[in-house]
Amino acid sequence: MKTIGLPLVLAMIAVSVGLFPERTSAEAEAGVATENSAESSEADGDLRARRKPGAPLDTLEEEELQPDPNRATELPRTPPLRGWEPLGAGFLPIQDRWRLANSIGKKEGWMDPYNRNLLKADRPVFDDWFFNLSVISDSVGEFRQLPTPVGPQTSRRSGSLDQLGQREQWLFNQNMILGLAFIKGDTVFRPPDYEFRITPVFNFNYTSVEENRVLNIDPVAGNTRKDYHIGMQELFLDVHLRNVSDRYDFDSIRAGIQPFSVDFRGFLFQDNQLGVRLFGTRDNNLWQYNLAWFRRIEKDTNSGLNDLNKTLRDDDIFIANLFRQDFLVRGFTSQLSAVYNRNREGQNGFFFDKNGFLVRPAALGTERARDYDAYYVGYNGDGHFGRFNLTMSGYYAFGSESNGVFTDGRSDINAFFLAAETGFDMDWVRFRFSGLYASGDDDPFDHHSEGFDAIVENPIFAGADTSFWIRQAVPLVGGGGVTLSGRNSILNSLRSSRDQGQSNFTNPGTILAGFGADFDVLPELRVSTNVNHLWFDQTAVLEVARNQGSIRSDIGWDLSVATIYRPFMSQNIVFQLSGAVLIPGDGFAALYGDTTSYSVLGNLVLTY
Repeated sequence: MKTIGLPLVLAMIAVSVGLFPERTSAEAEAGVATENSAESSEADGDLRARRKPGAPLDTLEEEELQPDPNRATELPRTPPLRGWEPLGAGFLPIQDRWRLANSIGKKEGWMDPYNRNLLKADRPVFDDWFFNLSVISDSVGEFRQLPTPVGPQTSRRSGSLDQLGQREQWLFNQNMILGLAFIKGDTVFRPPDYEFRITPVFNFNYTSVEENRVLNIDPVAGNTRKDYHIGMQELFLDVHLRNVSDRYDFDSIRAGIQPFSVDFRGFLFQDNQLGVRLFGTRDNNLWQYNLAWFRRIEKDTNSGLNDLNKTLRDDDIFIANLFRQDFLVRGFTSQLSAVYNRNREGQNGFFFDKNGFLVRPAALGTERARDYDAYYVGYNGDGHFGRFNLTMSGYYAFGSESNGVFTDGRSDINAFFLAAETGFDMDWVRFRFSGLYASGDDDPFDHHSEGFDAIVENPIFAGADTSFWIRQAVPLVGGGGVTLSGRNSILNSLRSSRDQGQSNFTNPGTILAGFGADFDVLPELRVSTNVNHLWFDQTAVLEVARNQGSIRSDIGWDLSVATIYRPFMSQNIVFQLSGAVLIPGDGFAALYGDTTSYSVLGNLVLTY
């Protein structure tokens, strides 16, 4: 054993100091010994065939070394190892790889979206055209108690002279979403050559309240409402213009009704609108850009869906933004945006919604029709710094409007917005911290509009739609249809409607500080909690609008909890049950009284 061990040790030392060439990692993994240089050089000129089991390399017959004319010649070849057949040799190319599974007896089922399915674009309908079908049922039931004004004509309660009436409200909303897409091209590694998409939404909604003239301007209409609407949320053609690199960086153009969000969390503009969008990528997708123009479609009042039966609004949005991945650090994406909102609806006179309420101009202040030119420049970031996730957004708004809300004549817009949410994970728990500041107007009569307002916001922030303040539209009593913040909004913009109203830059502003935590109790069960505190930035606008003094800035505490259950650990069946409470602060109590408001929401989403 000593005789055998000494040469082995000497050989190992020789390899370590480079006296003998060491095998490459690829050769070592394949278990193939490196030949000496003379033998390898001799082998380089030969076409190697598969070695017969047990036959030495030197006994290969001459005919076995000749090229096979039946082999596919279009496949790239690399110099093979001696005695081994090249990968891919002896195979013929497959003309239709999508139907290969069918040829070996693999069954398809149109009801199964997770296996091969013609309706889910797993194989082409003809040539290289694919069809994708999606069906979504979105059902929402909501019970809430919130401040409800008594109508100026009548109350359902005889002898009532209160400014605020009964608070209970019930809502049911059902959307059936049908998505149809025709796609040309192999989209595994590159964008589609053409994509045509159409998404109609069929809506039914029912609302019940305890006061007259809340749901309709006519008190005779009563305190319940049923409504139906079919909205077209997508109807566009996407054309792939060109590839600009071997890694499929591209330029494409999309025209028609399409979804778009200016930033990561929907703070400024997130909607499905009619427009044209040029977009693409550069430098292996590190750079992304959008150039877009949208002309706003009128919305249906009760469903919030697009209403193609109405004339297009005289409201244009021009957008340019640029994304850079891995900036400021790897894993963080930075974005610069420039947005111009040109509104000329002041020339169209008064506009009333489906229920008879005035929405343009808002029934606030002088109620004068107005035009405006609002410019937004902003920076947005999303990603992570190490273990900390971070989303941040900042906008500066400037421009002018033809009339102020409380003044006649030109008013200059000068407002800004900041928001950030950071979080980190600890095993099955994620902690989140949120902060937001939107400037308010400290003097509604100085011809300077300093309250920040978005175009169409839909914030995914600070608890999103489980938050009472974001989810509910709290009416400004005496404002005639004007709300503090709209439904699915976070800004106290005093608009008549997020969907149909105009932006209002004479508002009290918003401040939010929040904390939340998400608990992944089971792979299919998540519990999400949020605690937010809200303030007005300035209260002068509220005091003028309500003809009321000494309104403090404290709105109160917004507490919410949501349970999200996915029984199959997928998005095919999702059930959410949430509850939210608003504990009023001094400012909210001065407007509505010291009464707690709350909401309970159930949401079932079924997806095919």
